[in-house]
Amino acid sequence: MTEAPSPAIAIYVDADACPVKQETYRVAERHGARVVVVSNSPIAVPREPFIERVVVAAGMDKADDYIAEHSAKGVIVITADVPLAARCVKAGAVVIAPNGKPFTEASIGMTLATRNLMDQLRSAGEITGGPRPFSPKDRSAFLGSLDREIVRLKRAGFG
Repeated sequence: MTEAPSPAIAIYVDADACPVKQETYRVAERHGARVVVVSNSPIAVPREPFIERVVVAAGMDKADDYIAEHSAKGVIVITADVPLAARCVKAGAVVIAPNGKPFTEASIGMTLATRNLMDQLRSAGEITGGPRPFSPKDRSAFLGSLDREIVRLKRAGFG
């Protein structure tokens, strides 16, 4: 009796403002992972059999809802959206920000609280300006983090 092969690792990309889509495609192809690019409007993706484009209905958080519904163990989610990251971590997915920072069960509570506090301060007019610009160092950190997480999932029996 032969064992069924493990399903391919799936990487869901919160794509509307993701600066590391091309890097994700390269790493996924090298590891034989499947990439699902989720957005609110059609965006160009390479015509490769391992890349799927999903365009959700227009509306607040529709892409987030789709990604969260597909989050589970063996899934990697790429997003900078902290509330979405919290939902995906809770579902058991590995979540990585475009700068390579992992969102984990240990860190997501504090990260979400900090995000909510900053949001309140911005609403009150206390803070202006946004995050620092995305840098080559961020891109490099992301590549290392994504590669590490795929290898870790493969060792755990996924992919």
